Amino acid sequence: KGLNVIITSEDAQTQMMGMVLSMMTLKQNKEVNMTLCSKAGDLAVKGMESPILKPQDKSPKMMLQALIKQGAKVNVCPLYLPNASKDESVLLEGITVAKPAEIASSLLNKDYQNLSY
Repeated sequence: KGLNVIITSEDAQTQMMGMVLSMMTLKQNKEVNMTLCSKAGDLAVKGMESPILKPQDKSPKMMLQALIKQGAKVNVCPLYLPNASKDESVLLEGITVAKPAEIASSLLNKDYQNLSY
C-alpha cells in the first residue's frame, strides 16, 4: 500500500532522501505516512528554515510541504512539541501530532514498508 517513513535525523541530506523517496512513492500511487521526531520535528514548525540542497534546489521543508499537497499524511512525534517548549499552533498546515497507537498499528501493517532516516 505504501511507506511508513520516520525521520529523526537533523542532517538535511538525510532528511531530503526521506522526502525524495516519499515523493517517488506517491508518484507510484502509493500512500506515505511520515512521522517527524527529534530534530526532524523542526521541519514541521512555521518559520524554521532548512537549507536548499542540490540537485533539486529545494530544501527538505519545501519537499515536506509538497508531499502534504500530494496527499502524504505527516505528523510529529508526541514528544517533540512539549520538549521543544512549543504547542500545536506552530505546526505547518496539514501536520498533526502523532497518536502512538495509530503509528504502532501502521508500523505493524504488513501492507506498508517501514523506512527510518
